[in-house]
Formats: sequence, structure tokens, C-alpha cells
Amino acid sequence: MKLNGIDIDDTFAEAFDMSATRIIVTALNDTWVMHAARSVTGFATSVIGCGVEAGIERTLAPAQTPDGRPGVAILLFAMSRDALAKHVEKRVGQCVLTTPSSAVFSGLDGEPIDLGRNIRYFGDGFQISKLIGERRFWRIPVMDGEFICEETTGRVKAVGGGNFLILSTSLEQALSASEAAITAMSKLGNVIMPFPGGIVRSGSKVGSKYPKLMASTNDAFCPTLRGVTNSQLSDEIRAVLEIVVNGLTAADIARAMRAGIEAICALGADAGVKRISAGNYGGKLGPHHFHLREIMT
Repeated sequence: MKLNGIDIDDTFAEAFDMSATRIIVTALNDTWVMHAARSVTGFATSVIGCGVEAGIERTLAPAQTPDGRPGVAILLFAMSRDALAKHVEKRVGQCVLTTPSSAVFSGLDGEPIDLGRNIRYFGDGFQISKLIGERRFWRIPVMDGEFICEETTGRVKAVGGGNFLILSTSLEQALSASEAAITAMSKLGNVIMPFPGGIVRSGSKVGSKYPKLMASTNDAFCPTLRGVTNSQLSDEIRAVLEIVVNGLTAADIARAMRAGIEAICALGADAGVKRISAGNYGGKLGPHHFHLREIMT
């Protein structure tokens, strides 16, 4: 398959089951809500080393938030319910509670997991609860007033690890095309691209020559290893970048992948991208397979 002169490999991205939640963070103004959001989503690129994958899903106008202030929707993904609950609580306690003027609310219906249930003890007995309908909120005294935190947030089953590879004649062109893809994908809801700027250069494969490592460099797509490994690169390819996408459903991931690939192909082959491929491990990593040509047909 060719789209606007760019080859689409006959392969698939392989993804796996995860647990996810959405939280809504608000603050006095756009500046401080983004400070909180960036802090919450820091060091959250891969569960391999971070334990959780998180990203800013979208910004919210005051009319879209529970307290009528500027907000941000944040998605967090982990490999299990318990892992998700642990990391949500730590990140909210260390990154949102500490941010001046901030508040945090559940942004997703699902199985309840702790959000502010334990953070309330920071109030040292001065905290106050308020029940609105079936939702419980905690008012925790802090030095700039009160920190408002919903007691729980909803957890749902989700999918992580959707991906595609951008093969280009130069790093500059690969990065420019990847940025175009991220811009298109970021307009969609229910997905995040958890790596820095949504893009990762250190794509990995399962396993390593070193027994203690569960993942290592994807040597088949490393240009400098073309002559010493089973390379998947032609001579003209000088850089490969990967976009990884997590979604609340498999359909969300497929939709985001299509939007990203369409944005790259719209640039045309003259912009430097020659192929679009994907990372998979023979179907052994996860049950969700995103076949590129099916997605783009």
C-alpha cells in the first residue's frame, strides 16, 4: 500500500491490556493548572521504568470543569488496578496538593479507586467532607486556603502500546513529520502519547542479551546497525522515530493511529518520510493487534 507516495508496511502494532483513569485538575488560572498537570505527568513515559504512563489529554475551559475554573484532563495508565491506584494517589499527593490554588476531581465513571481518600489525612484532623449526590469531596486546609479533592475516581480497562514507526531520510524530516502526527492525534479524546512530545527515538524489542533486562534497543530499526544486524532499513533511511499511543479503548487507538499516519502522508514522500511501519513481537506481547493497512483502508 502507498499513500501519497509513502509505503505502508503490511504489519501490525501489538498492544496490551492496561488499567486507566482520568482526573480533572483545576487551578486559579491557565499558568498554574499547567504547572500541576506537567508535574503529575512527569516521569510517566513507560511502565517499564516509571510504573505508570500518563499524559495531558486536553485542556478544559472553565465551563467544562466542576468548579468553573481553568482545567486539564489527564489520563493515567498502569498494568493493574492496584498499581494504578498507588501511582494516582502518589502523584496527586505530591504534585497537585502542592500546587498553589489547585483542586482535583474524577473525570471518569468506572470502578472506584482512591483519589483523595487517604490524602485527606494530610489535613491532620481539620479536613472536612462534603457529599454532593453520591460523590464525596474533601476540603483539606492548606496555607493558601483549601485543597478540594474528590474521594475516588473511576477505573476502566484500557489498552496500551499502540504504535507506528516513521522511517525517513533524515532526523530533521522524521521529527517534522512526527510533530505533524502528534498535532493531529492530540485533537482526539480518550488517548495520550506518553513519551516526550509524544515521540520516542528509543524504540524497544522484548528481551535482551543481558538476562536482567526485559527490553532493549530495536536493533532492526537502528540505522547505525544496518551492517551488523538483521536490519529492516534500506540504505536511504537515516532516522526512525516511533509514536506510542494509549487509549481507553482499542477503537480510540486505531482512530488516533489513522489520524497520525494521515497527517504524515499528507506531507508526501518529498518531505522525507519513505515508510510507515510498526513494532510487534510476533503476537506474543499482547492481544490487541492494529494492522496498519486495515486501519488506513
